[in-house]
Amino acid sequence: MDSISRIHKDIKYNGILNVFWLIFILLILFLLLIIAGLLTYTDPGSMAVVLRQPEFHFAIRFTLQTSAIATLLAVVVALPSGYVLSRYHIPGRALIDTLLDIPIVLPPLVSGIALLIFFGPLLGEQLARVGINAVFSQLGVVIAQWFIAAPFAIRSFVQAFSSIDQRMEKVARTLGFSPARVFIKVTLPLARGGLLGGIMMAWARALGEFGATAMLAGITRMKTETLSVAVFLNMSIGDMEFAIATAIVMLIIALLVLVLLKIVTRSEVTV
Repeated sequence: MDSISRIHKDIKYNGILNVFWLIFILLILFLLLIIAGLLTYTDPGSMAVVLRQPEFHFAIRFTLQTSAIATLLAVVVALPSGYVLSRYHIPGRALIDTLLDIPIVLPPLVSGIALLIFFGPLLGEQLARVGINAVFSQLGVVIAQWFIAAPFAIRSFVQAFSSIDQRMEKVARTLGFSPARVFIKVTLPLARGGLLGGIMMAWARALGEFGATAMLAGITRMKTETLSVAVFLNMSIGDMEFAIATAIVMLIIALLVLVLLKIVTRSEVTV
């Protein structure tokens, strides 16, 4: 009887396992078909025509510039924030975590409305006096990208710093290293993989940002036109070739970012 019961359990387990495999394979096939459908909807000739257009050149150059600046600003706030959150027990930690996660869980359009109110009716006149105009401007694109990307960098940096063996830092302190030198010579190198991963995640998020950017900076061709905005603008007027070609470029960039992220994290694990 025990052997029969064991056989029945094995059959049930194998049946559940087969279902799991089926769902997994169907998901992979679905994703491959989605990507293949996008890649095969246009032809190389149409792609070449779009890639030579000044509008595309502006969109990709502007996107790379603004996303790079936004990522740099995200690192500026994420590095100290991630370190503090990983090293100290702060009163009201749950509330702080919630505040930091708001840009992640909020729909980007809602984030854009909040930014528009802050930089418009709330502080717009005061900021304009010192030459800062974020509403419907290129600066607004950077601010929106930074607002959306920074929380991803902070979360990644917290994990990177938390994974470090703090005994290494204590040993460096006993050898006479100052806190600043410990951070630069010990902490940062030990957290390198996680920090690089967080930077790439933040950059990828800034690169594809649309909702908050559209609300704060507006959708203006050849002025605040990022790649995402270019896709939206050309889809709205029926220029499918331009929209799809731009979408393919964004897909390729996203795949490259993911590959680099996997390489960085895998090399860190290997080390």
